[in-house]
Amino acid sequence: MSTSVRGYAAHSADSELVPFAFKRRDLFPDDVEIDIYFCGVCHSDIHHVKNDWGGEEYPIVPGHEIVGRVTRVGSSVTRYKQGDMVGVGCLVDSCQQCRSCKHNLEQYCNDNTLTYADLDRHDGTRTYGGYSEKIVVTEHFVLRIPEGLDLAGAAPLLCAGITTYSPLRRWNAGPGKKVAVVGLGGLGHMALKLAKAMGAEVTLFSRSPGKEEDARKLGADYVVISTDDRQMGSVTDTFDLIIDTVPYNHDINPYISTLSVAGTIVLVGYLGPLDPTVDSAPMVFRGKSLAGSLICGLLETQEMLDFCGEHGLVSDVEIIAIQDINEAYFRMLKGDVKYRFVIDLESLRKQ
Repeated sequence: MSTSVRGYAAHSADSELVPFAFKRRDLFPDDVEIDIYFCGVCHSDIHHVKNDWGGEEYPIVPGHEIVGRVTRVGSSVTRYKQGDMVGVGCLVDSCQQCRSCKHNLEQYCNDNTLTYADLDRHDGTRTYGGYSEKIVVTEHFVLRIPEGLDLAGAAPLLCAGITTYSPLRRWNAGPGKKVAVVGLGGLGHMALKLAKAMGAEVTLFSRSPGKEEDARKLGADYVVISTDDRQMGSVTDTFDLIIDTVPYNHDINPYISTLSVAGTIVLVGYLGPLDPTVDSAPMVFRGKSLAGSLICGLLETQEMLDFCGEHGLVSDVEIIAIQDINEAYFRMLKGDVKYRFVIDLESLRKQ
């Protein structure tokens, strides 16, 4: 029997999010039902709501940085029990048969299912996300939250955390490596924390002065003002890895010049064509690389959560009531948050 659930939804690209009642499916044998405690607010939530990438169908209940407690499990579930504290990220299902899935890279499965704004593989209904009271998720896509982590601060780890952890691990950030981060926002602040915890020497690129104190508190050893030609010149051929978290089109050529021989710059914040175009000469003559990265699979996401548990890492968050979500969107677009909004879903239950 399906369960009635309350949430907040957008009903068009130009409307605010408003209260919305809908149904969650009953549990299949491998399903887990979760009471949602906290849900992070990701910039991609705004892109979906505003139909920035096209093709959206409404209503949309956003939210893919979910932390909550297990309330029921299906008959074949073995990894979780009632009362466990768990998380759900950007995916709630995939085919489990393709090459990507078999290599624990479910994010690249051509038939995966997004936590919201997608179609449920089981019954073809729309998926609704974490701006709601409950969610039902296939066991494989549920993650264990380590004991001791602040739950509100842990929620953004399910997207912002894994988005930055994965390229840091893939390109072997650690002792002896010089890592730079472009942009100090929801992604950037987690990249600083994670790179520092891995043992790398960490630098923040910022377009303007004034962020040095925050950057150093978050783990940066150095801050370079990217609009200052002298400072940029001083770090030519320096970095083994650059994590670029900027969410809009920008010129990446000045950053490529700061890569060391065989260094790599990884785009994690922007989707789309780059303008101006990328100069390939440094890549050919200095062995430099341009790459991209998208969240990660479930195995590495759990590894990230466990790493954060061991090092006490969570996002810096501002907790809001669900009733304030539209104001939060407005503030996010102005860059007025340090560094992630997180919804306390108790505010919805009290409504």
